[in-house]
Amino acid sequence: MKKVITPMHILAADSASRTITGRIVTFEETGNASIGKVQFARNSIEPTPVLLNLEHDRTRRIGKTLETSLSADGTGIDATFKIANTTAGTDALVEAAEGLRDGFSVEVYFDEYDTLKDGTVRIVKGELTGVALTSEPAIRSARVEEVAATENEEQVSDSTIGTEETPTTTEKENEVEDTVKDASTAETVEAAQSVTVAANSIGGFTSKPRLEFTAAKYLENTIRASMGDENARLYVAAASDTTDNAGLVPTRQLTEVINGLANGTRSNIDAISRGVLPDAGMSFEIPKITQLPSVAITAEAGTPSETDQNAAFVTVDVKKYAGQQTFSVELLDRTSPLFFNELLSNMSAQMAKAQDTAVNAALIAGATADGTTTTTYPTAAELLGIVSRGAASVYNGTQGFARNIIMNTSQWANVMTLNNNGAPLYNVSAGTNNFTGGQATPQSVRGNVAGLDLYVTANTAAGTDTDGSILIVNPSAYTWYESPIYRLRADVIASGQVSVMVYGYGAIATKIGAGAFKNNKA
Repeated sequence: MKKVITPMHILAADSASRTITGRIVTFEETGNASIGKVQFARNSIEPTPVLLNLEHDRTRRIGKTLETSLSADGTGIDATFKIANTTAGTDALVEAAEGLRDGFSVEVYFDEYDTLKDGTVRIVKGELTGVALTSEPAIRSARVEEVAATENEEQVSDSTIGTEETPTTTEKENEVEDTVKDASTAETVEAAQSVTVAANSIGGFTSKPRLEFTAAKYLENTIRASMGDENARLYVAAASDTTDNAGLVPTRQLTEVINGLANGTRSNIDAISRGVLPDAGMSFEIPKITQLPSVAITAEAGTPSETDQNAAFVTVDVKKYAGQQTFSVELLDRTSPLFFNELLSNMSAQMAKAQDTAVNAALIAGATADGTTTTTYPTAAELLGIVSRGAASVYNGTQGFARNIIMNTSQWANVMTLNNNGAPLYNVSAGTNNFTGGQATPQSVRGNVAGLDLYVTANTAAGTDTDGSILIVNPSAYTWYESPIYRLRADVIASGQVSVMVYGYGAIATKIGAGAFKNNKA
């Protein structure tokens, strides 16, 4: 069952009886919501007595239903609410009259709906569970007609509002029973639609002076101050002290998200060949030639060389890579969609890191170690020696060329310092330096070093000058097989939580171990 919160219009606020009347549901009228467009089918909701709260905060009850019924023309549901004789209730009447909090917002559970061609969610059957007095703009289909407070209190002018004592009420009188059903198991969709109110005069009530620092009260008192109200001037003066009342200078949260922990780069996987994972099984086999047939110089009428070709199978294990996040339904339903998008993006990036780190470990484990050791980070001459020996070793062991060189970040930093009398060898654009042997720049993890394509990786066990911090690779000797990334969501009804798992399958096949060559740290 889903829940939709849809603001509608106030029709009237009656100060004589402390009531507010309005159109709370309009059938066959489309409004915009966080899920897109929303529309209520005719008679999709039955008139039901509910509680009235402020801005959907169920701890701030201000009234309850006196009457709710279908409109005379059958186009919607109208309701009249009795407003509690409390400070919050009195404020609600003031704000409704002056257009500061001027709309109704209904809360509806529904599980029967259609999706129209334009994406509109058309609710076919729902249940009204609550109504809020709200300032959020919504559908323009009704207007305020009148506003008033307690029947037997004397009328006062606008300039005296907020200057006298409010009659004391007992806690029992102020209570409004909470009959809204538990929504812990429901998905929530919030809709923001336009409302409009016509402000009318308010009379018959008085209230105690106080400083309630909200944007609505600040606007109200600013207007009153311009008309000569001394109390309003004092309010504005106090509110303007933003050191003590920072709520009037709201802190905005941007949609930009700072993330310096993950980027989804898979340099090790990019430096080798790729394949599609078989559709079943947690392992698979690749045939590999282990013995070639022999061909030799043969004398006239001599017997040809005869050696049988043999093959074996390389077994490749499939691994699952998975991550999980559990959070409350409130965090999913009542926050920006940016949270969920960023969560999925980061979980996918962490999966990429785990997979790339596994491939790096496999490359280092199967690589041939350089017979020449280095005691420090390689000099320019030593780096060329590693590349030349590695290229020869890989070709000899695989009958294929080394095409790529993988470095960790510390080796990358070292390569960018290599120079000839101050002229950089690699940290330049190709062609701008007579001594350049490639390109390795601070702005890219891709480049070229001594004729090999450079791949810089941070996904390695060591970030220093260690064995395997430089790898020279024939990409055909290693293949990464992977499945699509899957996403699984489970609602934990008992605790009102949501669990999301992102997972996928991958396998690194070492086809020819001699296809990689690694530096050897002394």
